Amino acid sequence: MKVAVVGATGLVGSTMMKILEERNFPVTELIPVASERSVGTKVTYAGKEYAVVSAATAIAMKPALALFSAGGSASLELAPQFAAVGCRVVDNSSAWRMKAGIKLVVPEVNGDVLTPEDMIIANPNCSTIQMVMVLNPIHRVYGIKRVVVSTYQSVSGTGQKAVKEMMDQRAGNAANSVYPHRIDMNVLPHIDVFMENGYTREEMKMTQETCKIMGDDSVKVTATTVRVPVVGGHSESVNIELHRDFDLNDIREMLSNQAGVIVVDNPAMNGYPMPIEAEGRDEVFVGRMRRDETQPNTLNCWIVADNLRKGAATNAVQIAKLLYNNGWLG
Repeated sequence: MKVAVVGATGLVGSTMMKILEERNFPVTELIPVASERSVGTKVTYAGKEYAVVSAATAIAMKPALALFSAGGSASLELAPQFAAVGCRVVDNSSAWRMKAGIKLVVPEVNGDVLTPEDMIIANPNCSTIQMVMVLNPIHRVYGIKRVVVSTYQSVSGTGQKAVKEMMDQRAGNAANSVYPHRIDMNVLPHIDVFMENGYTREEMKMTQETCKIMGDDSVKVTATTVRVPVVGGHSESVNIELHRDFDLNDIREMLSNQAGVIVVDNPAMNGYPMPIEAEGRDEVFVGRMRRDETQPNTLNCWIVADNLRKGAATNAVQIAKLLYNNGWLG
């Protein structure tokens, strides 16, 4: 099976290749794709070197699957070209997520929505993925009325240049070019561009994508997304208002039984999820579960996941595995 990774030289693209290898995905030929300036450079996959090629070359090779992490404009231009030669595309950008007819998939939540007709499938926003992994089982039993979420997102969510910028600042170079302000020793309540309503695009992604993935527009989500000086792993403080009362032990048990979720909730022993322990893992971690004592039927919790893995690359590979298991890849 020919598998293209578009954006292979970036943080998410390289993580996609790593996870394809870790999970023994049946790749017979890897096709690493990047911008023209990267064509000819080498990447290593499963102990073998592959030369980076252009998108045009990759399309001519007619891969069965293309995993995209090359930005929205590239996805809008290239995904239909790959699909036109019979290639299934799983796209990690925001370009296709809210388009009518395009499935937005977290396999543990709504993998059953995929059909043989889906040639372009959208991978959700990193922060949305980890949140719906916890919200969905709760919603199925209790019904969610409203969610208030504040995120604490690592610099790797912006890319390699952002990681380097923070580490350079930590070493004494105060220059900043990726972010509008210094990120090391600081916190920026600003992820993506500001919109006319005063929210950032990242905040609106969480609002809109959650409803689409869970298939319920009645769930109200309001978000504040924040960049913090952490290399890897996103964290979220989530306040969840339910339609009816709940038993906290039932919710802990429910989440403990949810595939892909690990409950770390032992405050007496300082046990709670942290990004430093989630980094390099594929699971979503949840803890600090407690009642909101200011209003009825409301739960507070803390959710952490590796944004490059489950928040991006792992979720994309899981979608690809669903396509493969259903016999839809070549």
